[in-house]
Amino acid sequence: MYYTDEGRDLDFRHDPFKAIVTPRPIGWISAVNAKGEVNLSPYSFFNAISSRPNIVMFSSENKKDAVAFIEETGEFTCSLVTKALDQQMNLTSAPLPRGTSEYAHAGLEMAPSRIVKPPRVAASPAALECKLLSIQQLRDLDGNDVPRWMVIGQVVATYIDETFVHDGRFDTAKANPIARCGYSDYAEVTELFSITRPAGG
Repeated sequence: MYYTDEGRDLDFRHDPFKAIVTPRPIGWISAVNAKGEVNLSPYSFFNAISSRPNIVMFSSENKKDAVAFIEETGEFTCSLVTKALDQQMNLTSAPLPRGTSEYAHAGLEMAPSRIVKPPRVAASPAALECKLLSIQQLRDLDGNDVPRWMVIGQVVATYIDETFVHDGRFDTAKANPIARCGYSDYAEVTELFSITRPAGG
C-alpha cells in the first residue's frame, strides 16, 4: 500500500499518521496568563529537542489557551503523565469554558514551582519548569499558514519525586509513564531494556 497526502482517506476510516508516529510522549502543560488564570492541558505532539541546554517543544492544533497564556507570560511547566494519572489527564483535555479550572475539574492538586509562575501537577513524579524561547505558527509546502502553533521552551528547573531515583538515575519504569498512540490508544512503560551504542557514537 502506498498513498499521497491527498489519498490518505481512501482506504482508512482515520488517518494512520498518528498511529505510525508512536508512541508519543505527553506534555501535560500548565500555563498562567497575565490575569493569573491557570490552564492545564495535555499535548501528544510533545518532545525533548535538545540537551545542555534542555529544550522541549509542544505543538497545538488551533491556538488554545495554553499557547495564548504562554504567549502572554513566557513560562510553562510540563508534568509527567503516568498510568496512575491517565483518567485525570484525559479530563484535562475537555473543552472547558475559559476561567474553569482543569485542575479542579480533574480533581488534581497544584504544587508551586520554584522559578516559574505556572504550577505543576502535585501527583506527578516529575515536572519541568520552562521559559519560552519561541512560538511559531506552522506553514505548509505552499507557504500557507496552518492553524497549528509550535511552542519551544528551555528547562530552567526540574522536579523529581525522590521515590523514583535509584543509583543516581530516574526510574522511568517505576514511574510508569504513558504515551499516546493512534486513535484512542495509549501505551505504558512498565519495563526497559538497554542497547549499548557503538564506540565513538
